[in-house]
Amino acid sequence: MKSIISIIILVALGFIANAQTKITFSSFDGLTITADEYTTETATRYIVLCHQAGSSRGEYTQIAKRFNKLGFNCLAVDLRSGGEANGVKNETAEAATTAKKSTEYIDSEKDINAAIEYAFNKSNHKNVILLGSSYSASLALKIGKENDKVSAIIAFSPGEYFGNKLNIANSVKSLNKPVWVTCTKKEVADVTTIMNGIVSKNKMQINPTGEGIHGAKALWKDQAGNEEYWVKIIPFMDSVRNL
Repeated sequence: MKSIISIIILVALGFIANAQTKITFSSFDGLTITADEYTTETATRYIVLCHQAGSSRGEYTQIAKRFNKLGFNCLAVDLRSGGEANGVKNETAEAATTAKKSTEYIDSEKDINAAIEYAFNKSNHKNVILLGSSYSASLALKIGKENDKVSAIIAFSPGEYFGNKLNIANSVKSLNKPVWVTCTKKEVADVTTIMNGIVSKNKMQINPTGEGIHGAKALWKDQAGNEEYWVKIIPFMDSVRNL
């Protein structure tokens, strides 16, 4: 009987130790941002997770839980430029449309900075790791250089997505924080151009052995070759865990 009770307690603790909570907070222009917060009792530091174009915080439903197992809290954010992923609608984008605010890619920069502020304060002023996907990967590199509350950047398929409004290669020159970047085979040349200006001693550009997957979807368990990305990102995560 005691062993059965012990098993029940351990199972219950397993559910308590990891939690997913839908939250809201304000962007820097007052827009309400919706996010999913994934926490685990073993973690203190946050990863801020930003989605790709036409997507939502649902892009990270699987990924955030795996990062929890690696010992990180996660904040998966709906940016104002997006749509839907894995059946999860982008509520920030809907709110921005209702408020008649611009929802171009570059407008999401203020949302990312607000999310960093939230995670920084929630973790008792520990710097955050910033992870972006496609257009938000580009913004993650730019913001990561400028924002002192970001300790490291992970970028899936960054590129020049902003026309004449923003040049990422120029914006990230002299970036001197740990950076981990990957992309598809077709994107390697453009990503290399961006990476050339980054001066960090801890920078990694992972080029796929196959065609590769665009954006953070490369980490989804149903994507062929996803473990190739996980095997290479985990050592980087360990290297920046306490920055």
